[in-house]
Amino acid sequence: MDTFISFTNQSQGRDRIFRATQYACAFAKYLMRNEAKRKELVKKLQNLESNMSSGRKLLRLGNTVNSIHAAKSTLHISDPVLRFCLTVANLNRALYFICDNILWARSIGLIREINKESWSLNASRFYFLSLVMNLTRDAYVIAQLMMQRSQDRHYQQKVSQHLSESPDVACVIVPQLDAFLFLLIESLKSHPSVALDTLKNVCDLFIPLDRLGVYQTNAGVVGFCGLVSSLLGILSVLRPNLKIKP
Repeated sequence: MDTFISFTNQSQGRDRIFRATQYACAFAKYLMRNEAKRKELVKKLQNLESNMSSGRKLLRLGNTVNSIHAAKSTLHISDPVLRFCLTVANLNRALYFICDNILWARSIGLIREINKESWSLNASRFYFLSLVMNLTRDAYVIAQLMMQRSQDRHYQQKVSQHLSESPDVACVIVPQLDAFLFLLIESLKSHPSVALDTLKNVCDLFIPLDRLGVYQTNAGVVGFCGLVSSLLGILSVLRPNLKIKP
C-alpha cells in the first residue's frame, strides 16, 4: 500500500496510470469493434480513452520546462555520443510538449485560430525524433556493453561452451551470428534497465509512425504497443533501479 501511495503521489506515476488506461481502452475497443452486442461497452471505452487523453494533457502542462532543464543537464555528460543523443531527445521532447499544450488550449477554447491537424502532426514529428534519439542512445549503450562483455575471459569461455553444446545450430546458422546473438542476450540479461528502455522505446515508436503515415498499422497495434510501453514505464517508476541512467 505504501508503494502504491508513493507511486500515485508522483505526477509521473499518475501519468503512467492514465496512459496505461488510455491505451488499454484503445486496444480493448479494437478487439470488440465487430461485436454488435458490445457497442455500448465500446462507446464507454471510447469516452474513457478520450477522458484519459485529456487528463494526461492537463498533467503534462509543466513538462516543457522539465524537458528543457533535462536538456541543460545532459549538456554536461562527458561522453559525446550520449550528450548529443540525450540533449537532442530532450529538446525534441520539449517541442512536443509545447505542441501538446497548444492543442490542449485549443480543445478547451483558449486558442481557436490554429490548425489542429498541422499542430498534431508537428507534435508527432517531435515525438518521433525524440524516440529515435533515445533508441540511438540505447543502441550505443548496448554496443558498449557488448564490447566490454566480449573482452571478459569468463564470457569467452561461456561462448565456446555454448557453441560446442549446440553444434547443430552452429552448423545451420553462421557461428559468428550465433555468438553475436549470445553476446547480445547475455549483455541485456546483465543490464535489464537497458533492455526495458529499448523495448519501451521500440513499442512507443509505432505510435508516431502510424500517425505520420510512415508505417501504418491499425488501432489495435497502436493500443497494444502503447499499453506495453506504459506498463514498462510504471515498472521503471516503481523500481528505480530498472530506469536507465543517464
